[in-house]
Amino acid sequence: MRFFCLTVLFFISSLTSASRGLLGTVPNTMEERVKACTICHDNKDRVGRDAYYPRIAGKPAGYLFNQLRNFRDGRRYYQPMAILLENMSDKYMLEIAHYFSSLQLPYPPPEQISIHPKETNLAVDLIRLGDPKRDIPACKACHGEALMGTKPFIPGLLGLSHTYISAQFGSWRNGGVMRGQSSNCMSEIAQQLTDEETNAIAKWLAIQPVSGRPSPVGTLSSEFDHRCSGIETENIYSK
Repeated sequence: MRFFCLTVLFFISSLTSASRGLLGTVPNTMEERVKACTICHDNKDRVGRDAYYPRIAGKPAGYLFNQLRNFRDGRRYYQPMAILLENMSDKYMLEIAHYFSSLQLPYPPPEQISIHPKETNLAVDLIRLGDPKRDIPACKACHGEALMGTKPFIPGLLGLSHTYISAQFGSWRNGGVMRGQSSNCMSEIAQQLTDEETNAIAKWLAIQPVSGRPSPVGTLSSEFDHRCSGIETENIYSK
């Protein structure tokens, strides 16, 4: 893995040197500076040899900042990310987060996978209503009425693949995704769901077209704002 990381960094360095020689001075822009990110994270999710690279364009700035900080501080672990971020300041990571959040790139079309009517009903009930008896909130309660996220900390659920959503549920349930929050509400919720339920939700979300925008700041109910308070970062817009 370290060889892979060094190879990537050498490749980036070589490209930068070549571009300086051919084109003169490299523009000092955020677009130029984040090319190390866009080598893996372009306008759609994709699977690489060693990892799954999710699309990060258009996701809420607070969410992206939290993930960058968690990788840097070891609360999430993936070696290439840790190496790229190990000496990066909060201020600069926030600039990167705002840059990717502002990108409005087209989403891929919905997946063409089959889903049984029973699975559809199960997914829609959980997404729209939740299950109060098991203390499972509706997905839309946090991720917004349009399921496109809630600014600035909660990501959207549309435009993601069935494989990715299923894998995330599995990681939340078994501790494979460490979000670095004192109250990991997604882990708590995922552990209450059955395999049948998570598969139905993942399928239903993957076949939906992307439409709408993230819910604005301040629309998260006080109940869920308190329940998932660990996802918040103070004053992310003023750093």
